[in-house]
Amino acid sequence: MHIDNSQPLEYSTQQNQLNILGFWIFLGAEIMLFATLFTAYFTLEGRTGSGPAPAEIFEITPVLIETLVLLTSSFTIGLGIHAMRLGRKNAMLTFFAITLLLGLCFLGVEIYEFMHYYHVGATYQTSAFTAALLTTLGTHGGHVTLGLFWGTFIILQVKKRGLTPETANKSFIFSLYWHFLDVVWIFIFSFIYLKGMM
Repeated sequence: MHIDNSQPLEYSTQQNQLNILGFWIFLGAEIMLFATLFTAYFTLEGRTGSGPAPAEIFEITPVLIETLVLLTSSFTIGLGIHAMRLGRKNAMLTFFAITLLLGLCFLGVEIYEFMHYYHVGATYQTSAFTAALLTTLGTHGGHVTLGLFWGTFIILQVKKRGLTPETANKSFIFSLYWHFLDVVWIFIFSFIYLKGMM
């Protein structure tokens, strides 16, 4: 395997470059998935039937906490990748662990939010609006959950094998995934929550 030392570790082999390109293509499919969910939500957001309207169930405090936590995690994973490029394995692992803890905190607040919706009568069966809302939020939350497991395996691999072209490539791809989740959340925050509260 030829290693190009002029490139960052995650790009240092041809296979690594192909892996990253392939992941960008995968993210394109993910963008289409969330675009479909957003389209369904915006089509159905006025179909509340006898159920609550967005302004009646959205609470700003948990949403702000979720946003702050997830954006901070995007910053910490960026620091993790920077530490990886400097060859500082322990710092990288620390930043990745902080990222996952923030992701766990996000999920905890989201579970609270879902319980709140259940208690105010906003379930999947209530209306087309609540079904579209919970599907969109649940899909994003499912992706964050997957990311927590994925990130944990990355940490275990780097801890066991060290920083190699392979582990660096996996870590970088995971960071792309995490940043993608943050971008999706910004859309959810702006176009679902803020718009719904107005």
